[in-house]
Amino acid sequence: MIAPPKDQLSSAQARRIALAAQGFAAARPPAPGAAHLRRTLARLSLHQIDSVNVLARAHYLPAFSRLGSYDRTLLERAAWGKRSERKLFEYWAHEASLLPLELHPLLRWRMAEADSGAIGWSSLRAYAGERRGEAEATLARIRADGPLAASDFEGGKSRSGWWEWGDTKRTLEWLFWAGHITTSTRRGSFERVYDLPERVIPSAILALPTPAKADAQRLLTERAAQALGIATESDLRDYFRLTPADSKAAVAALVEEGVLIPVAVAGWRNPAYLHRDAKRPRRIAARALLAPFDPLIWERDRTERLFGFRYRIEIYTPADKRQHGYYVLPFLLGDRLVARADLKADRQGGRLIAHAIHLEPGAPAETIGELHAELEEMARWLGLDPPRHGGE
Repeated sequence: MIAPPKDQLSSAQARRIALAAQGFAAARPPAPGAAHLRRTLARLSLHQIDSVNVLARAHYLPAFSRLGSYDRTLLERAAWGKRSERKLFEYWAHEASLLPLELHPLLRWRMAEADSGAIGWSSLRAYAGERRGEAEATLARIRADGPLAASDFEGGKSRSGWWEWGDTKRTLEWLFWAGHITTSTRRGSFERVYDLPERVIPSAILALPTPAKADAQRLLTERAAQALGIATESDLRDYFRLTPADSKAAVAALVEEGVLIPVAVAGWRNPAYLHRDAKRPRRIAARALLAPFDPLIWERDRTERLFGFRYRIEIYTPADKRQHGYYVLPFLLGDRLVARADLKADRQGGRLIAHAIHLEPGAPAETIGELHAELEEMARWLGLDPPRHGGE
């Protein structure tokens, strides 16, 4: 049984703790380099991947929000460069994610469960059983021919959305879930190219021992707690998408070890857990635009608890029913979310477009000026002209 809370924190304290854990307590470096990016990747433990490219692909944006104008090729080399320089691998963690290589052993239990058919979408589980022969044949071709994409199997045609997956793509994705293949690189319109793990992931990583499932989940939950600073059990569970039973067992173990400290947060209905190393800053002086899939805000209930900010992505909402826009980024100023900007990278026209800007109630007077400064920084990073004042 988990002990009762030892401390009570205000909502403002919890918010600042969360921001510090996510890397927003420190000033941006004047010239962010590879070491800054590595620290950011380690702090967050994963960068979610998303195919939407209206502004910039989602995995590039969390590092920009924390570091400013870093060189995106640093992330690309870490994710898809030569085997000797790789620092990241792709796998299903929160969603499709880029993760530090040292997390590979901690996710092998998930690969094993996918291999057995215990987890995964129902359309994929057949490849663990009656259709396993098809998967083995696909794996044999990759072993013989080298890195291949779905389009290499499908006559040069690759379906774009997961809901349109053909048999070959489903076979490849089951092999990926089960850890038999991994992403070698990305091609063209961000198509995943698959290869054997032993030809992509450094041998030193593959040689690391595989922990027991409970130990791996405890360590993943600890990584989530480090990244979040303060969180409910459901927040911690969501970070690496554990089951409720597995998450509760991991949280209980970490409380017993003293890694997590039970606390109460004013206005939170559920108990919270503070990581023992979490910083408690008195002030946050951040300025950042946040991608919809940024780990600070991807769990929408947590975003409301921390910031009093109701946020929904409206990409799949019909245009006439959208409240704020198509690809809307919340704007962080200090320790508050004070505005939203509906943004688009007009690559043909060479300009960053702000279709709309919406201020939150009580946004400080300096919000517009600070937001325009951040938009100018983002435009430079993307190699575009900044938005014209007042929108496009």
